[in-house]
Amino acid sequence: MALRDKMRESAQPFLAPGETLTQVIGAQTASQYVAAFAGIFVFLGLNRYRILAVTSQRILVLDAGPASMKKAKSVVTELPRATRLGPANGVWHVLPVANEKLRIHRRFFKDIEAADAVLSGR
Repeated sequence: MALRDKMRESAQPFLAPGETLTQVIGAQTASQYVAAFAGIFVFLGLNRYRILAVTSQRILVLDAGPASMKKAKSVVTELPRATRLGPANGVWHVLPVANEKLRIHRRFFKDIEAADAVLSGR
């Protein structure tokens, strides 16, 4: 099963009845440079993976734990559906959410673009 499919499946229990999941986007709280300069063990101690579950009505930010972004464990916060996630560029897109910065890798940029396209009617 692909990563997005696992993320989508694990986000389902957090949705309200009748809510439709349109995109799932993986993110992390710690900078990738922490792993490069301080080591992987420091990175694992500081990092939390997040899943942004974009629905027809809202954007849920779900905690997936320190080791993997495959399985959602709890709700961190909720954003209005009118929130724009992009435009994303570079290798890592930084998105401020609540009191943390979420870092989204380039492989999820097409999902960010699709989520924002709904808002502009494309």
